[in-house]
Amino acid sequence: MDNRPVIRALRLSKPAPPSAPAQAVAQQDTRYLIPIPELAERTYQGFPGGLYSGGKNTRPDAHEAAGRALAATICPLDGHGKPSDQGKIVLLGIGFSNTVQAFDGLMKVAARDEELNPKLLLVNGAVGGMSAEMIQDAEKGRGAQYWATVDERLKATGVTREQVQVVWIKETNPGPHSGTFPGYVKALESQLGNIVRIVSERFPNVRLAYFSSRTYGGWAKPRPNGTPPGNSEPFSYESGFAVKWLIERQVDGDPALNFDPAKGPVRAPWLSWSAYLWANGTAPRADGVRFSIDDFRENDRMHESPAGQLKVGGLLLQFFKTDATTRPWFVRRDKAS
Repeated sequence: MDNRPVIRALRLSKPAPPSAPAQAVAQQDTRYLIPIPELAERTYQGFPGGLYSGGKNTRPDAHEAAGRALAATICPLDGHGKPSDQGKIVLLGIGFSNTVQAFDGLMKVAARDEELNPKLLLVNGAVGGMSAEMIQDAEKGRGAQYWATVDERLKATGVTREQVQVVWIKETNPGPHSGTFPGYVKALESQLGNIVRIVSERFPNVRLAYFSSRTYGGWAKPRPNGTPPGNSEPFSYESGFAVKWLIERQVDGDPALNFDPAKGPVRAPWLSWSAYLWANGTAPRADGVRFSIDDFRENDRMHESPAGQLKVGGLLLQFFKTDATTRPWFVRRDKAS
């Protein structure tokens, strides 16, 4: 609780007999997977790494400048989307069950941080079971249900669509699907493109959209019926390429992802990576981030445990507090400079 061990109860029992040891959770062999930021100019199945093109982990200069300019326009808005000192800056989380937990983790660590902008409001719009292929269509089926739920979450928090200026997206599809890499990842990329266009249509004042990768899936347990888990490896790892390729398309000027009114109709927010969340299990990344099996719930080892939520939430908080396109509106004005 609050990232500290708490004893809730003690129960005395006989030790398990030697013939019935506790069953260990099998871990996939994922030693061949290298975090996308650390691939740099190396390749994964022929595709170069780096969060951005050229094997780099920093945004191209022009895209960086555009993001900073948009960040400078973000200010508290009232319910009609007009600037107001009494208004709010809404950061909306979008995604599925793991996103619910990750954004909850961000909200928990943010609640204890006194440096954040008091006008900032975090709204968790993620819903369990709502994959990218479902929510890419806001007009029918599960997609209509999802986006209606997002509206309900905003209303319950006392804000409107017009006050949403930033979104954070963590989405995927249950895997493995039919097909192989990169085919199914290309499909996810296309679906993410549809989602950011929905965001632009539904939230008229949205300016910035940030993505994160999935976390590690190498301990994921099979479902109770014996079928593979919803996301294991290398599917969790490979889905990060969908985000990379989508952002690269916008940087390269795809009109279907245009964010600049000077270049034509605005179809999407400005897109960027936020915290890259995948690490190869217990093997530390270059920045020291790693996961343990206890960072994931015991029942499926795929969804984050309370400890895992706080770990992921901390990574997100660090990004939003330090990035040049987020710090101006995420932290208090007297701390932002």
